This record gives sequence, structure tokens and C-alpha cells, in this order.
Amino acid sequence: QVKLVESGGGLVQPGGSLRLSCAASGFAFDIDYMHWVRQAPGKELEWVSQISPNGVLRSYADSVKGRFEISRDDAKKTLYLQMNSLKSEDTAVYYCARDMQGTGRGQGTQVIVSS
Repeated sequence: QVKLVESGGGLVQPGGSLRLSCAASGFAFDIDYMHWVRQAPGKELEWVSQISPNGVLRSYADSVKGRFEISRDDAKKTLYLQMNSLKSEDTAVYYCARDMQGTGRGQGTQVIVSS
């Protein structure tokens, strides 16, 4: 059974940082592209970032480029998202997923950026 469990969200001031984690199980994590997507209040799901199976290829939405960094630890079957220079518009529920559409995503972790 595929399972994705996100954690690490919270309340942070503008300009602050957070590191999100996603624990994966039930599939061959090390051979899958993995993604982070997010959904802000009242908005549609938005793709944030992706990483290739070997971690070499990484891409980001323009809205987070230069501020967020995606990484993975295949031995731990864990996906990460380091978020720096956070802005109020980054407030959303963040999900890890196996495709850009967020299919099979977990319950998500809430990130609130506010002073």
C-alpha cells in the first residue's frame, strides 16, 4: 500500500525557514520521480518542485526558484523540501506526491507564513 506522510510544517515569520519531510512506503521510492505540490486557501493545487530518481535533476516553479531546495534520501525513503526566505504567499498545505498533479498525496502539512 502506497503511503506518503508529510511533516515539518508550522507557523513562521516572513523571511524565515522551514524544512518539510515526506516519509514514503509501499512502492519503489528510489526509482520514482518525486514532487512537492501545495494548495493555498481558496486556490487550486500548485506544483512546486520535482526531483529525479538519482537526485541529479531538480526543477522548481518560478514562484519558489532560488528560495526552495528539494532533496531526497533513498536509504531512508524520505523526500525533503528546504524552504528559505518564506513569504506570506507561501502559506499553503504542502504535499509530496508521485506526479505533478498530486496523485496519491498524503494528508499534507500546513505552512503558515505570518508576522
